Amino acid sequence: MSDNAYAVVIPAYNAARTLDEAIRSVLAQTVAASDILVIDDGSTDDTADIAARYGGTVRVIRQANAGAAAATTVGLKNVSAPFVAGLDADDIWLPDKAERQLERFARGPHVDGLFCRVRRFQHGSDDRSSGAVSDGLSRSAMMLRTSAVAAIGPVNDPGGARGRGEMIDWLQRGRELGLIFETLPEVLGLRRILPGSLSYGYDTMSDRGYLEVVRASLERRRARST
Repeated sequence: MSDNAYAVVIPAYNAARTLDEAIRSVLAQTVAASDILVIDDGSTDDTADIAARYGGTVRVIRQANAGAAAATTVGLKNVSAPFVAGLDADDIWLPDKAERQLERFARGPHVDGLFCRVRRFQHGSDDRSSGAVSDGLSRSAMMLRTSAVAAIGPVNDPGGARGRGEMIDWLQRGRELGLIFETLPEVLGLRRILPGSLSYGYDTMSDRGYLEVVRASLERRRARST
C-alpha cells in the first residue's frame, strides 16, 4: 500500500435517494481511494444493495441501526490505509478533493487533519454553483491521518437529534490532544440540503446535542486540571 493511500468511510441510513451519487463522486477522484467503506446502519430501503452493486474497492459493512456515530466508528476501525476521509451519504466530493488534501499532507508533515470549504445545494436542483459556501468542519470535508484517528478514539453521540454533532465532539477531542487541523481555502465538496435529513433546518431540542459537546469538553478540561 502506498504512503498516500486513503480510505473513505460513508455511514448510510436509508440513503437510497443519494448514495449512488455520493459513491460515484469518490470513484471519480483524480487520486483513487484504496478502499470505500459503506456502513449500512440498519437501513430499511435499498441502501446496502446500491452500494453492493459496485464491488471492487466498495465494501459494504452492515450493522443494526445504531446511529451515525456508531457507524462511523465501525468504518474507522476497518481502515488500514495511512489516511482516511469521510463522506455523508447525501453529500458529494468534487473530483480533486482527495488530491488537494493529499498534496497538503505531503507539504505539511505536522498536519494531522485537513478540511475544505463546501457549497450548499438544494436536493433536486440543477444549480450547484451558486449556493452558500462555508468552512466544512464536517465528516464530508475531512481527511485525517489514520494515526490521528486512532489517537482520538471512537466517535461518540453527544445526545440530541442534530446530525453532525458527533463529529464536532470528536474533532474537539482531537484538538484537546494537540492535533493540528487545517482548512483548505478551496471549495472541494457539495453539501446537499435534503428535507428530512438530520442536519436540515433548526430545532431547539435537537440542538441540545451541541450543548452536550461543550459540557463534555469542559468536564474533560476540569479532569485534566485536577
